[in-house]
Amino acid sequence: MFISFEGGDGAGKSTQVRLLAESLRAAGKEVVLTREPGGTELGKAIRQSLLHGGEVVPRAEALLYAADRAQHVETIIKPALARGAVVITDRYFDSSIAYQGGARALPAAEIKALSLWASANLVPDLTILLDLPVEKSRLRLGENLDRLEAAGSTFHAAVRQKFLELAANEPERFRVIDAAQSIAEIAQAVREAATEAGAL
Repeated sequence: MFISFEGGDGAGKSTQVRLLAESLRAAGKEVVLTREPGGTELGKAIRQSLLHGGEVVPRAEALLYAADRAQHVETIIKPALARGAVVITDRYFDSSIAYQGGARALPAAEIKALSLWASANLVPDLTILLDLPVEKSRLRLGENLDRLEAAGSTFHAAVRQKFLELAANEPERFRVIDAAQSIAEIAQAVREAATEAGAL
């Protein structure tokens, strides 16, 4: 099974990815944890350029994320799924659609098509969207921000809106969880979603 976690910066994805992995491993599952960008050696170099480098124009940004995704799918995700593991990724192509197709105002349909091409049409079985109002996410981030985290409230409000649109358009794949709840409450909701999807 392939599970992706999505949401704005500061929503708590990394914590919930780890907690779900612990639950799945306790149930006897092999779990592969990964992330975008940065799940591969190539991805780490791309991540450094995207998040901590200089200016990247929107179309270049979209193409770099797609390159990371193509490498990620072929070398990490597909081999793990083929041997029966549960793969959990911290971000996948919905982030590209939300960030580049929403906040960067590139054509969302083109970003989706590029992402599907890069991933060889590999779509998650379950996507968990941790939804958090922008003002709360900004409070969680602190001061040491990467290039995207520092993009500003208008940018992040557009990201959030696009994520919610994506979830509304694909309710069979998405589970939207209120990320303003406690860590334990969110983890319980995530486990329930994973159970409904057949992962637990």
